[in-house]
Amino acid sequence: MLFYGSDIGIDLGTASVLVYKKGQGIVLQEPSVVAVDRFTGELLAVGEEARRMIGKTPENIEAVRPLREGVISDFETTERMIRYFIEKSVGKHWFRKPRIAVCVPSKVTEVERRAVEETTRIAGASHVYIIEEPIAAAIGAGIDINRACGSMVVDIGGGTTDIAVISLGGNVVSTSLKMAGDHFDDAIIKYMKRKHNMLIGERTAEALKINIGTAYSDTDVVTMDVSGRDLINGLPAKIKVTSDEMNEAMRECSEAIVDAVHYVLEKTPPELAADISERGIVMTGGGSLLYGMDKLIKEKTGINAVIADEAVSCVAIGTGKYIEYATENEKPAFFTLK
Repeated sequence: MLFYGSDIGIDLGTASVLVYKKGQGIVLQEPSVVAVDRFTGELLAVGEEARRMIGKTPENIEAVRPLREGVISDFETTERMIRYFIEKSVGKHWFRKPRIAVCVPSKVTEVERRAVEETTRIAGASHVYIIEEPIAAAIGAGIDINRACGSMVVDIGGGTTDIAVISLGGNVVSTSLKMAGDHFDDAIIKYMKRKHNMLIGERTAEALKINIGTAYSDTDVVTMDVSGRDLINGLPAKIKVTSDEMNEAMRECSEAIVDAVHYVLEKTPPELAADISERGIVMTGGGSLLYGMDKLIKEKTGINAVIADEAVSCVAIGTGKYIEYATENEKPAFFTLK
């Protein structure tokens, strides 16, 4: 079977889109944000340029995120975004339409799965392969999913957290939780309103999460100056926020993820549970980089949790590896990575 270089794997995330191209690796990483003219429908910006517009647009421009909690919320805008990223990755003048593998959360409905497939096909794919995120994350993290051995993956993305125990190329036990990076940001915004009577935007909340956010309480305290609008007098204000406060703000979200990990472990067959206890839990996705998340999981489960190398790119890399092994008429249920 002859493979063409235009075949790509797409990690179609709620927060960002990553594209893997055969022979080149990750060729694109952009926020999944689109800016459109409200009145004409004209596409004004996509990706990082559109993200910089969030919260700063005039009345006629709207910066939107067409994916919510891992699924498509705006069909037409998602199609235009995917088409833009395909053209940016493989060029506008295609030798042929690329075959594309796209990942989805493990518990999406059949309707949601078909929506992703149809949107990708309309955007320019000749053939669409759908792969579940935990499988892609495991492949991207370098796990040999072919073996009769239990491997546990916790993929914390922007809209969903996918947790799965994998053996012999498939999910043995899995769950998908609509609690991830975006929900951490929302929790911080609500906390700032409640505790400090201050309104902050999504980008400020994300900066707080990245710079001083922590899921583990037993850490050194660090601080960060935050600017926003005082909800009492309506004027701009600046205050100092501590990492302890961020831990308090995100506690409900982080504990929900740990509870989901615990649930999957409870449902895991004993032989595979023994493998996981010995090999540990592999964490992928941008949300896994939240400071102390690995420590919290280890404390609550008693099993060592390890953040994968290139955690943010794991799903995209795994999706790209999948398309490399795919054929026109056959989807590779599992395979051995070289």
